[in-house]
Amino acid sequence: MQKIMHADCDCFYAAVEMRDQPSLRNIPIAVGGRPEQRGVIATCNYPARKFGIHSAMSSAHALRLCPHLHLIRPDFERYRRVSADIMGIFQQLTPLIEPLSLDEAYLDITGATHFQGSGTWMAQWLKEEVYRQTGITISVGVAPNKFLAKIASDWKKPDVLFVIPPQNVESFITELPVEKLPGVGPATAQRLNQMNVHDGEALKACALPDLIERFGKFGHRLYQLARGIDTREVKVERERKSISVENTFDHDITLEQAKQGPLEELMLKLDERIQRHGNPPSHKVFVKIRFDDFTSTTLECSGMAPTRENYSALFDQAWLRHSRPMRLMGVGIRLTAPDNNRQLILFDDDLSPSA
Repeated sequence: MQKIMHADCDCFYAAVEMRDQPSLRNIPIAVGGRPEQRGVIATCNYPARKFGIHSAMSSAHALRLCPHLHLIRPDFERYRRVSADIMGIFQQLTPLIEPLSLDEAYLDITGATHFQGSGTWMAQWLKEEVYRQTGITISVGVAPNKFLAKIASDWKKPDVLFVIPPQNVESFITELPVEKLPGVGPATAQRLNQMNVHDGEALKACALPDLIERFGKFGHRLYQLARGIDTREVKVERERKSISVENTFDHDITLEQAKQGPLEELMLKLDERIQRHGNPPSHKVFVKIRFDDFTSTTLECSGMAPTRENYSALFDQAWLRHSRPMRLMGVGIRLTAPDNNRQLILFDDDLSPSA
C-alpha cells in the first residue's frame, strides 16, 4: 500500500517576507499586485486573513477591507531560492517528489526506511528540519493516497501534522464534507447538496450510473473518492510538455468579469510557474474555458507571447464557441516544438460534461 505525504508551506510568500523582516510578523501583510494596476493578492499572512482577505482577491478590495494592510510586490527570485532549499530537504527523505508549485509537493515515502518507516516520525522530522534550515513553517499530511494526503495537510492549518492511517480511511471519508473533495468546487457542491448529498457517507450511497448521468465523467471520479480510491502515482518531473494554471470560480461569471481580476491572478501564477521551470521558450499559448453547462473548450495559437493582451484576445475567441457564463478559466503555454513553423490557430472542443 502506498504511503504518500503532502507538504505545504503556510502562506509561503508572506512567510518569506516575515522571516526576512520580523517587524512584519504581527501586522496584516499581503503579497500581490498594485491596486492601481488591477493587481490581485497572491497570498497574505494570518493577521490579514482576520479581515477577510484571501488569495485571488483584488488588491483594491483587500485595502478597502484593511486600509492599513502592508502590500508587498512579489519577489519570485527570492521565493525560488527558499523553495529550492526546502525541496533539497525533501530529497533527504525520498527522491520520489512531485512539486506542485514553489511551496508544495507530494512525496512518495512508501519505501522510505527513515525512522523505521514511520510516516508520522518522518513528517515530524520534515517540519522541524524545514523550519530549522529555512525559518519557514510547513503543514504536512500523510495518507495512503494523494487526495487524502492533501486534505490532511489542510485539515487544521497552519502548522499542522495530520495522519490518516489506512484503517481510518473509511471513517474519515464518511464524515468528510463534499466541499473538501478534490475537484468539487462551489457549483458542484451545490448540485450535490441539492441531491441531499452533504458528506462522504451520502455520496457513497449514490449509484454510479446516477453520478455519471448528473456529472459526466467526473461522476466516476466522485464514486471513487467516496470510497477512498485514488490510484494516481507521485510523478517525478521529467520532460514537461506544457505549463498551465486554472481557476474554478465560486459562482459563474461573465467573460468581462473573468478578464479583470481573475485573469490578472492567473497571469501572476503562470509567470511564477514559468520562472520556476527556468523560463523556457514557449511555442504556443492556450486558454481553457469551462462553461456553466460543464462543456469545455480550449483555444491555442502558435507564435504568440504569453502576455495579458494575447490571452485576453484568445478568451474573446474561445468564449464565442458557446457564449455562456463561465465556471472555470485557465491559461498556459506549450513547450513542444512547432510543426513546420505553422502559425495557425488550433483548437479542440471537449463537449462532454465534466467538473
